[in-house]
Amino acid sequence: MWVLLPNGQNGKHPAAERKRNYELRSVSDSSQWSQKALPNQDADEAELQQRSPPSLISLAGGAPNPNTFPFQSASIQLKNGQTLNFDEVVTKRALQYSASNGIPELLTWMKNLQKNLHSPPSADYAPEKGQMDMCVTTGSQEGLCKVFEMLVNPGDNVLLDAPTYSGTLAALQPLGCNIINVPSDQHGIIPTALKTVLSRWDPSEVHKPGSSVPRILYTIPNGGNPTGASMTAERKKDVYELARLYDMLIIEDDPYYFLQFDKPWAPTFLSMDVDGRIIRTDSFSKILSSGLRIGFVTGPKPLVDRIVLHIQASTMHTSTFTQLMVSHLLHDWEQEGFLQHIDRVIEFYKRQRDAMVCSAEKWLKDLAEWHPPSAGMFLWMKLKGVADTQQLIMEKALEKEVLLVPGGVFMINSGEPCPYVRAAFSLSTPEQIDEAFRRLALLIREAL
Repeated sequence: MWVLLPNGQNGKHPAAERKRNYELRSVSDSSQWSQKALPNQDADEAELQQRSPPSLISLAGGAPNPNTFPFQSASIQLKNGQTLNFDEVVTKRALQYSASNGIPELLTWMKNLQKNLHSPPSADYAPEKGQMDMCVTTGSQEGLCKVFEMLVNPGDNVLLDAPTYSGTLAALQPLGCNIINVPSDQHGIIPTALKTVLSRWDPSEVHKPGSSVPRILYTIPNGGNPTGASMTAERKKDVYELARLYDMLIIEDDPYYFLQFDKPWAPTFLSMDVDGRIIRTDSFSKILSSGLRIGFVTGPKPLVDRIVLHIQASTMHTSTFTQLMVSHLLHDWEQEGFLQHIDRVIEFYKRQRDAMVCSAEKWLKDLAEWHPPSAGMFLWMKLKGVADTQQLIMEKALEKEVLLVPGGVFMINSGEPCPYVRAAFSLSTPEQIDEAFRRLALLIREAL
């Protein structure tokens, strides 16, 4: 595993106020890398051929001949009346292998977006010193899994703020690491609580052989799944400084970044990252299409390069067709059009959030507690007088024809009693939400 460390790091000053010279330091032998991160020769040849002149005659690649494919062209109608047209040449490319890190035009567009939105300090660093880089993944979930598989060894201590995304727990638990909870509230990780957790270790022993100091802190900073919690800028600065002190990587899993209901949007960890210690995952699932399966990993180039090697050895690349479809759309919209689309999506989910909170006040005011989320798709509720929601939801709620997610599945130990439930406001109409909460209220009263 690799971490970028500043020369003379002391962790005393706000990270966003300075830039320094950094060196790349190995914190565990490279032989510990997963064998999945070895290069795939066929993928290398495909990428080399894409960069070669048309006059090149290649007998190297094992790609199928696109003239044998049954598809000739494609036309995709947009809601605004425009059409994305793939002629025969583009369609042949769309149906063929492509670079493991993503098609160049989509990567370039997204890198420019990241720089414009976040102004990452590491964007201008030298590659060997942790320059910001990106790769396309098959949804942010693939990127997240590959980040964990790259960084986490059996027995490692990994910090996160539970309750958290069940997919994260499912990805971490088979890796044999120790998952340690950091207390949080509706504003995300509590820095003083993180400091208390980290006080078990001496920062000076971070790089000693056999050190058990946590190397990774994972968090969903905006509209957390399931809690809807969003971390404040001040807390992010405090958390980043603690990460510097203990030389931790922060995994900023931010699929709901574009679903923040109020502006200005909160600054990201990436925007504060002078050390190259942030690995960020983004997703188009919530704003363009969940079925297209396009996500991105942004982080220090040495780490992104390793993720790309892992992609080569597993999925090879995200669908070329969906990448080209999204790339054509984004280039047609340009950044202004993309952000206008985001504003329309936000308005929809904000209305949905308001409808759910209104219905909760109407039916559940005396039966549950909650904080209205400022981002995302979820309302996290604690049911009063209910010790554990598992049986209540999975058995009795179905009898009332209403379904929520019991909170235990988002906990590190899912077997412990949990009084929380998660309600999603993304798909149901306001009328359906209101009726669902009426039924839930009846269910809770019967259980008391």
